[in-house]
Parts: sequence; structure tokens; C-alpha cells
Amino acid sequence: MKSYYRPLPSDVGLPLAGGPLCFAEVDVLDRASGVRRISAGELPDDVRHALTAPRRLPAGLPQGRPAVMGILNLTPDSFSDGGRLGDDAAMAAAVAKMATDGADIIDLGAESTRPGAAAVDLTQERARLVPVLPLMGSRRWSIDTRKAAIMGDALAAGAAIVNDVSALTFDAGAAAMLAGQDCHIVLMHHQGTPETMQVAPRYDDALLDCYDWLEGRIAAVVAAGIARDRLIIDPGIGFGKALAHNVAILRGLPLLHGLGLPILLGASRKALISGLAGPAAPGDRLGGSLALALHGADCGVQILRVHDVPETRQALALWSALRAGG
Repeated sequence: MKSYYRPLPSDVGLPLAGGPLCFAEVDVLDRASGVRRISAGELPDDVRHALTAPRRLPAGLPQGRPAVMGILNLTPDSFSDGGRLGDDAAMAAAVAKMATDGADIIDLGAESTRPGAAAVDLTQERARLVPVLPLMGSRRWSIDTRKAAIMGDALAAGAAIVNDVSALTFDAGAAAMLAGQDCHIVLMHHQGTPETMQVAPRYDDALLDCYDWLEGRIAAVVAAGIARDRLIIDPGIGFGKALAHNVAILRGLPLLHGLGLPILLGASRKALISGLAGPAAPGDRLGGSLALALHGADCGVQILRVHDVPETRQALALWSALRAGG
């Protein structure tokens, strides 16, 4: 029976993923008998290494706190802020403001992958993206796309990360193209496609199924010639998951450290906030977004993908100061 190891972040013990948190105890899970707790000293050597080894991140991202990835949507139909960047001046102002507000990296997306969104063809996605590329300058940025050609355009223009919600399953040419690059790649867990993913998603165990799926995608991508230490994993909150699935994954989030890779959490303004706290439009979910961001920080994630950059940076500043004070 396969065992899964969920470290319990704390202020003492072994370093968690080489970051600011530690762990002294671990919950051991399996699909048959549930959970038992052991000390960190009882871990098998390979598991201890996976849980403690420092993670490789793109140059310039912080190590002592989660990096803040600011979301910049170039689409008319994104679930939260679609259509607000209507011309070059608005785009330039948005890029500059996000950098000034404290984004460690800016994530550009030119195709909405919200629930129910239809696919966008290559010509349209490229037309949305190309005017923005000269505005990025020397800033750190990533490209949110499923298409190999768009990935190539972005990398040629200086992108540091390819953020693919399909985990390189949408475009058959993506893995081969990326094998020859030196960027980091986000592999996001999902079930179905944006058009269908919220139609009755099902899991045997959402947390363990997410782990196994990501483990399989990591193996496939490495077999395609992409170095393992270039990968970042994302549990895909809201992508093919009902409320209970999202909650189970968020509660068990430290389990994903067992994959030995940096974790990106993107829960900003998502519908689970309304599901847990009561109805609210996406733009009115700041409180929930900050709560989820700080939960991610408490779980040791390395990157937080957010809409509200200055508010998240402020929350993390207090999180860091209070942890240091302790």
C-alpha cells in the first residue's frame, strides 16, 4: 500500500523545503487505513530528502517568504477582471502599477480558462499578447498559456516561467519545445477542460488523487527531456473540483511537498470563497483571498498567484514579522 507523507509545519524541527518553516511531525496517510502520526526522525531517507531539500526557483524570487505572482489578464472574459485593459496605455499603466505594488513576478494571460470558457485560437491569443511584450522590459514575468507557439513567443521575449493549466497535455508539441529551453514550468492539476471541468467532478480522494496525478505528470515531463528541477507544481484550485474537493486539498496542502518541487497556489478571488463565506462577487473577495494566501504561506508554498498584489504583500509582511518575532 502506497504511503503519503504530510509534514506538519511548525517553528521547530527539520527545514521544510529549504524555506522559513520547519516540521517535527508528519502525518502518514494511505488509502486503506487512514492517518498515523510519526516524528520527522522516523521518515525514510528519500522522503526526508524530498521534504527538506531547498527548491530551485527562478532567479530573483525571494526565499524567505512566498513570492507574489501578480495576475495580469489580457482577456475580455476572465472571471474576475476581464476586459479592463482596453488599449496600450491601460496595459502599460497596469504593468507599471503591478511592479510598483510589489509583484515579484507578473503572470500574463491572453486566454481565459475560467469554468465554461471556450478555447481561444492561436491567432487571437497572439494578437492579445504581442502588444504587451515590449512593455515588460527587464521585469520578471511568466506566460499563462496552453499553446507551444505562445510559449515560444513569450520565452523569446524574456519570460521566466511557462504557466500551463493543462500541465503540458493540451499541445502535443509543448514538451518537446520546452525541453530545449531554460525556463521554469508550472504543471497544474486539473480534471477535464475549461469548458467541462466543473460538470460533476469526481475523485476517490481529492488530495491523494491530486498528488498521484501530479506525480504522473512530473514523470511524463521528465521523460520528455525536461529537467525535474525546472518544474513547479500547482494543485489547481477550482479546476475540475467541487467545494469539498478544494477544501480537502487546501487542508492537506503540505502533502504536496513530498513531490520535492516548489508549490504555486492560485486561489485568489475564486468561487470557493463564496462557497465558504457567503455570496460575493469576485472583486469583493479580498478578505477570503488574503486568508487563502496566508494559509498557503503557513503551508510553506513558494509562490502565491494573486490579483491583489499590495494587499497580499502587506499581509505577508505581517506574517513574516510575527514569525520572526516568535
